[in-house]
Amino acid sequence: MARTVVFDFDGVIHSYVSGYKGKSVIPDPPVPGIREAIEEIRASGYEVIVVSTRCSDPEGLAAVSEWLEDNNIKVDHVQSDKPPAICYIDDRAICFDGDASTLLEKIRSFKPWNKQNIRKK
Repeated sequence: MARTVVFDFDGVIHSYVSGYKGKSVIPDPPVPGIREAIEEIRASGYEVIVVSTRCSDPEGLAAVSEWLEDNNIKVDHVQSDKPPAICYIDDRAICFDGDASTLLEKIRSFKPWNKQNIRKK
């Protein structure tokens, strides 16, 4: 398997604080530090692929690609489907820990990182 890391776009790269406004409307800035993290990952020899359901049509694909370019975020590929990878970075994921009995509670209590009530020190 290639050394591929897949990033979700909204909420991981695009801060997505305004919520969904349409496939080609991407109003918010990058998540702080994400450009540098992606640069470091790519420099370490990993292929970085960005996935988004926005990319299911040409207009959305062009918008995501343009937004990445405008924000000087270089990746190896942008697409709509999730390819095989060594890991997936997604703001709406629950990491499976082998205990299926806890899944329903994890689903019920799930909040993406930007909706959690986290105190900053």
